[in-house]
Amino acid sequence: MSLSQSTSRTRSKSTRGESTEKTSYRKSSAYHRDFEQHLIDYGIHPYNRTQKPRNWDEIQQKMAQPRPSLSPSKFSDGAFETFQQANEEALTEAMVMRKPFPIISGNADIPSAGELPFGNLKPLTDGTLIDAKPDFYDGAYPTQIDRQIRAELGSYIVPSTQHQAPALPNFFTEVKGPDGSGAVAKRQACYDGVIGARGVDEFRAYGIDKPETVYDENAYTITSTYNSATGSLQVYTIHTTEPTDPDKSPGYYMTQLRSFAMTDTAGSFREGASAFRNARDWAEEQRNELIITANGRLKGMGRETSTLESSAHSMQSQSTNGPTALESETSADELAQDISKGSSFSNKHLKRGSARRRFRLDPKKRPKKGYSGADGRSDNSSRCSQNG
Repeated sequence: MSLSQSTSRTRSKSTRGESTEKTSYRKSSAYHRDFEQHLIDYGIHPYNRTQKPRNWDEIQQKMAQPRPSLSPSKFSDGAFETFQQANEEALTEAMVMRKPFPIISGNADIPSAGELPFGNLKPLTDGTLIDAKPDFYDGAYPTQIDRQIRAELGSYIVPSTQHQAPALPNFFTEVKGPDGSGAVAKRQACYDGVIGARGVDEFRAYGIDKPETVYDENAYTITSTYNSATGSLQVYTIHTTEPTDPDKSPGYYMTQLRSFAMTDTAGSFREGASAFRNARDWAEEQRNELIITANGRLKGMGRETSTLESSAHSMQSQSTNGPTALESETSADELAQDISKGSSFSNKHLKRGSARRRFRLDPKKRPKKGYSGADGRSDNSSRCSQNG
């Protein structure tokens, strides 16, 4: 049996009475014991204690901020008892998502979805793992991202074959019911988070001359687990490091930020729910800033192309017809940078626009030496208003 596959065999008789044996392979999932080692073999580290992301303190400070909606005057001891009861009555994962989890996550106006297979993405490793299917994730409205970028990076940032679902996900949660395994939940959360971090890396590298500079060792992705049996909420960062070999993939590190006993006391619930909601806000702010940067970079590339074409046309006109007045040929942008919360999902098929220069994080094309510089984003850019 191979590392990442389980095998089942069935016998059947042919029309000639001969016995034939068929072998079918099932892809590996977080429920299989070899799943975690498979991730490690591909540079994904679920148990990181030595290499925290550079913006660790920034994220910790963000998570620790108080939320007025969870103050004792707004979230009473009676409200906490209601949460405890909802948690006790949740007998399955689906019931956990329907009853206690919404009390934790709050009513933030953030694009989110869940239980959607990530079937539109390229395999994370060698294709032997099942598609990720987070219980909950936050992303961006597809209309926030320029259609050209979505078309070119779709296999990294558009997770579902239902293209109207949130894109560029960078916040995830996996839950377990009373009989669920916390170890499985963590493996699932790691898998989800690394897929999200890979998409963020590709998105940050879009249109820049040195895509390897995206490896700034900052975290832009958060993943989490909630186990209703123990009332334990755990929150992690996922960050990327530069490959040690140009032919290898980058390293991905899962690092625990905080852990909270949500069913212990009203105070512990308030602290955990505040941290969780603050983490969602922080992840949304990272997404929005990345989208603004990428959309703006694409518009700049379009203006540069238009200017060059205009110059060439002007030179040709002067050489044939003498000096002439030249009108601007800059085309209107196909899609505005819609960062407003009121945007609606679009069901239109994605169309590939005119070809534009794009750089990818292809291991075979990376320089063998180190790099310097960054993509223009500051390390301490997180300033987000609180929701819910």
